[in-house]
Amino acid sequence: MKKTLLKFLVAVLAILTFAVIFFRSDPKQQIVREAYIYGYPLVTMDMTRRQQTNVREPDDAHAPMGQLIKMRAYPAVDNKGAAAPNADTMYTMVWYDVSTQPWVFSIPDMGDRFYIMPMLSSYNEVFHVAGSRATSGKPQKFLITGPGWSGSVPEGLTQVKSPTALVWICGRIYCTGTPEDYKTVHQLQDKYESVPLSAYGKPYTPPPGVVDEKFDMKKAVRKQVNDLPLEEFFSYLTKLLKTNPPKPEDAPIVARLAKIGIVPGQDFDRSKLPVLGKKLDPKLALLEMVETMKAQKPVNGWLYWNSNAGTYGTDYAQRAMVTLIGPGLNFPQDAMYPFSEKDADGKAYDGAAHNYVMHFEKGGMPPVKGFWSLTMYDPEFFFVPNPINRYNLSQRNTFVTNQDGSVDFYLQAESPGKGKEANWLPAPKGKFIPMLRLYWPNDTSPSILDGSWKPPGLKRAS
Repeated sequence: MKKTLLKFLVAVLAILTFAVIFFRSDPKQQIVREAYIYGYPLVTMDMTRRQQTNVREPDDAHAPMGQLIKMRAYPAVDNKGAAAPNADTMYTMVWYDVSTQPWVFSIPDMGDRFYIMPMLSSYNEVFHVAGSRATSGKPQKFLITGPGWSGSVPEGLTQVKSPTALVWICGRIYCTGTPEDYKTVHQLQDKYESVPLSAYGKPYTPPPGVVDEKFDMKKAVRKQVNDLPLEEFFSYLTKLLKTNPPKPEDAPIVARLAKIGIVPGQDFDRSKLPVLGKKLDPKLALLEMVETMKAQKPVNGWLYWNSNAGTYGTDYAQRAMVTLIGPGLNFPQDAMYPFSEKDADGKAYDGAAHNYVMHFEKGGMPPVKGFWSLTMYDPEFFFVPNPINRYNLSQRNTFVTNQDGSVDFYLQAESPGKGKEANWLPAPKGKFIPMLRLYWPNDTSPSILDGSWKPPGLKRAS
């Protein structure tokens, strides 16, 4: 029995090895892989849009197209709408289709409160950002126009040209989490406005949303995308390309995609897809995205990019990998998100077998002008349920300090003891991924931007 099972496993491994080699060596199979990686952000962004806008009326986590999503609390522990949620800000978002007309997005007086309103294209790239760093806390009004729009811009509006029809404003407003601050942030959220240009300056009542009853509102977006059969994925991608044109620098890959039936502005020509390509598991391309991530050189066990985040040029693998982790990454000047899969000694985290310590020397906390936090995720980048309902540690917390002024964070499954619980970030009994959030990092030393500040690695305590 054991020999039969062993032979079966060897045969399966041989088939998979052949598939991977063939997928990467045969010219057309290579294009299939490139097409999947190139189109992954576009499909994921639209699938995210569908899940967040598939309602008739706004609620705390959804709103129809063009209407504001005003999350009134930190994302729930079981929220699977988008990966890598944060427990520091109140998401304030809106989805636009600017293919037929522009939309007006208005920001109220934000004062000194940290906020960021990045505007992302359908390729998960930031094409404009409003926020504390970029545009200050003053009131602002933007006219967001689509590709090819040529009209007059009303006085008092700043035109922002979107390169694609689909636009996602994935805004965050800092909140301390107290009932009083929740109320203050709610008041700010209610002052944001979103109207089509045709209704600007007039009374406007948004129409009810259109609901697709067949769409799965509970299944995580990433899983829905990853589970799409290859032909269905490419058909979806080709449809989206009709109103979300590639960038000019994408011309070389666009020419290659045409060889397997993917042509912007046209329907998917299935007859050009290689026979083997129709049967290949999309996870082979996903595996390459993960390999792209793991190829990065860690810094004290942390992985991060500070060169082209938010806008990736022709680095399609990195763009896809970032989307795989979670759409909506900002420019590094606005936020950086170091995350870690291995401790300072290069060993994978295991919350069932080990406890971990993250040590900050006196004065060595993350140098930021906005705020910082450390969030605990499971291997899928979602919150980890725990008995004290704590999902991150942040600068708003009061920590227990050591006699020399240094601070230790305890990342472990069980309490480190009452005297240390203020510094405890509960971990699951298994694999986990910690992520730092550094909003508006220092632009002078010490800074993560120039490498003069590095996040300390996690070390096994036991």
